Amino acid sequence: MKKEIVLTGITTTGTPHLGNYAGAIRPAIAASRNDHVESFYFLADYHALIKNQDPERLKQSTKEIAATWLACGLDPDKVYFYRQSDIPEIPELTWILTCMTAKGLMNRAHAYKAVIQENEQKGKKDLEEGVTMGLFSYPILMAADILIFKANKVPVGKDQVQHIEMARDMAQRFNHYYGDHLVLPEAVVGKQSAVLTGLDGRKMSKSYNNTIPLFLPEKKLRKMIMKIVTNSLEPGEPKDPDTSAVFQIYSAFATDEQVADMHRKFEEGIAWGKAKQELFELLNAHLAPYREEYNKLMDDPGYIESTLQKGAEKARRVSVPFLRQLREAIGFAPIA
Repeated sequence: MKKEIVLTGITTTGTPHLGNYAGAIRPAIAASRNDHVESFYFLADYHALIKNQDPERLKQSTKEIAATWLACGLDPDKVYFYRQSDIPEIPELTWILTCMTAKGLMNRAHAYKAVIQENEQKGKKDLEEGVTMGLFSYPILMAADILIFKANKVPVGKDQVQHIEMARDMAQRFNHYYGDHLVLPEAVVGKQSAVLTGLDGRKMSKSYNNTIPLFLPEKKLRKMIMKIVTNSLEPGEPKDPDTSAVFQIYSAFATDEQVADMHRKFEEGIAWGKAKQELFELLNAHLAPYREEYNKLMDDPGYIESTLQKGAEKARRVSVPFLRQLREAIGFAPIA
C-alpha cells in the first residue's frame, strides 16, 4: 500500500512558545508516528527572510526550533527533517512555477492584501509600501516546498488554505503544458489543534509579544505564568473558566479528569494565585523532561547541524531525481 505523503513547514522566526507546541508541534509529532504516512518536516528559513534580515537571529531561531522538535520526540530516522535552504531544488522549482503563475493570482493572496489594506487605513499614498517581492510571491515558494516532494496532504491553519489552493492551481497549469508530473495537494485543517490564549488575553502570538517561551527555566516559567492577566474577582467568588486564559492553557496540557477538577475549582472560587500555581506545576511537570533534552541539544549544535545535513541528504534523494524529471519535461535537456 502506497504511503500518504504529509508535509509541514516551520518558519524560523523567533523562539518556540507554548502555543506553537500545543497547536502544531505536539500534534505533528504524534502524527509522524503513523506507519502509513511518509512525513516531511522542514525549517522554512527562506520564508523567514521575508520578515527577518538579522543573520544571527535567523541562525539562533533555526537552532532553537530544530532543537525543540528533536527534544519533543521527533525521530529524524523515521521522517524527513531538513532545512529548506539545504534543498536547492526548491528555489529552482520556485522559479519554474513563477514563470507560469499569473500576477493576478498573487494579487489575491491574503498576506499581500493585508499590507495594502493597512497602508490604505493609514492614509499612505503608496499602497504597496513595505511590499517586497518575497512577501508578494511567497505562495509560489510555498507551492514549490509542497510540490517538489509530491505531498498529498498539508496540515495548515484556516488562513493558509488559500495557499494550498494556489499550489493546486500552479500544479494544474504546469501539468497542462508539460504532462501529469505534479501531485495536487490537499489542505488538512486540524480541528483538534489547540489555539492558546497569551498573557494579555489575546491569541498567543509573537506578533502580540504575549507568548510564554516553551523552555524557560523553572523559576522564569513560574514568573511568566504569574503575569497572565486575570480579572479582579476575589478568592471565593465563582470564576468563569470559559473566559480565563489560565484555565484555557491548563486545559491544553491536562487530562480530562484534571480539567474537570479545575473547572469545579473555578466554580468554587479558586484564588487566581492558586490557579496560576497549579498551572505552573502542571506545565513544569509536563515540560521538564523535554526541557532537559532541549538544553542538551542546545549545548551540542554540532549534533543538530549533522542531523539537519543527514535530513537534507535523505530529502534530496527524492528531490534531485524528481527535479531532473521536471527539467526534462520543460526542455532543459541535452540537445544532442
